[in-house]
Amino acid sequence: MDEESYAVEGKGMMNEPMQNDAEKPYAPADLEPFGNEETAEVKYRTMKWWHCGMLMIAENVSVGILSLPSAVATLGMVPAAIMILFISALSWYTGYEIGQFKLRHPHIHSMGDAGEILMGRFGRELLGIGQLLLLIFLMASNILMFNILMNVLTNHGTCTLVFGVVGLIICFLGALPRTMDKVYVMSVISFLSVFIATIITMVSAGVESKGYIPYKATTEVGFREAFLSVTNIIFAYLAHVAYFGFMSETEDPRTFNKSLAMLQIVDTVLYLISALLIYRWVGPDVESPAILSLSPLMSKIAWGLAIPTTILSGVVLGHVACKYIYVRMFRGSDKMHSRSFLSIGTWVAICLGVWVISWVVAESIPVFNDLLSLISALFGSWFSFGLPAVFWFHMNRGQYFKNWKKTCLTIINVGVFGCACAICGLGLWVSGVAIHNDSSSSAWSCANDV
Repeated sequence: MDEESYAVEGKGMMNEPMQNDAEKPYAPADLEPFGNEETAEVKYRTMKWWHCGMLMIAENVSVGILSLPSAVATLGMVPAAIMILFISALSWYTGYEIGQFKLRHPHIHSMGDAGEILMGRFGRELLGIGQLLLLIFLMASNILMFNILMNVLTNHGTCTLVFGVVGLIICFLGALPRTMDKVYVMSVISFLSVFIATIITMVSAGVESKGYIPYKATTEVGFREAFLSVTNIIFAYLAHVAYFGFMSETEDPRTFNKSLAMLQIVDTVLYLISALLIYRWVGPDVESPAILSLSPLMSKIAWGLAIPTTILSGVVLGHVACKYIYVRMFRGSDKMHSRSFLSIGTWVAICLGVWVISWVVAESIPVFNDLLSLISALFGSWFSFGLPAVFWFHMNRGQYFKNWKKTCLTIINVGVFGCACAICGLGLWVSGVAIHNDSSSSAWSCANDV
């Protein structure tokens, strides 16, 4: 079967080709994770493609962008720019593969569902738990960013642990809506927040720049430091883990390629311009997050503008994590579509439990760059790169060398899988060393983490 075509697959059903007609239903309603919603009290499949695209942007463009200038300082402007473009292209292609896999198997809602297709029940549990852990780590990075933000704004006005609890409570409250269409409004606010904060940071860095600022097109740096910076760039493209969930709540999942293009164009342009310009004006001593390199006044202004994205991007991630558990519990049941005490109470309990766990992770690994690199290596390497390549091999079984096009795609996907293995293995090594060296004395501490 060619990569552009797909079939609807259900449990116990033969594959039947779907007519490629945009006006006809994408799939029988009972094959979708949320079932037939025509008479449902709570409906989930309500998003347009631009809603999905904005959610993906809000999930991706937040914490990661603030670490990129320090990666440029380590790698040099030319290698960093090449790496950003390469990771962007790779992410776009692997995101496309995830979309194709969802169209082949409409019942997929999570990486766990995809794992069941690949490896049976073991694969379902392995990838489902892995997805949940990745999302929890990403949520933890948002709480960690909130700690840094509040320490800057208040001049370390109180114990950092208190700020973490405040961030936990705010994110938990924001994650309470059960449907993505309500979270979409938050995603718009989140993007505007990070966009304005980034513009302020770039302009302030230029205005505050005094005299000649040394910058380098290339640098001489050790392998461990260089790869640690590469993992921070990879972190800026780790939205893939939520793609199945986003597509499942879109009116027509076949429009996903538009959402993906919207994400990749916006984040790549923003990443390149902000990372290179901030480094150019601040120089090799640029900090991570980059806002910390500004004067005290402008740093506080930029952090204040970044408050919504710090909170709301975590809310989007938390929603995906909670929805995975919720669907696993109530899939095929009317409880998922009702406003009963059991349905709402279960959702609230799941949200609270997931956010408490993420807070524990944030307080245990409080060094910003180290946490980002650990996430990239341990989880992002597989969900964003390795598994999409496996999906392609699964969709094209027996046709790997059918013609020159398939042969080229086979080689490309072998390379993609090899990149995932290298990112995982080497990334775990460099991040493990960094965490051991940096964070042992500051975990679970009231100390200022700025």
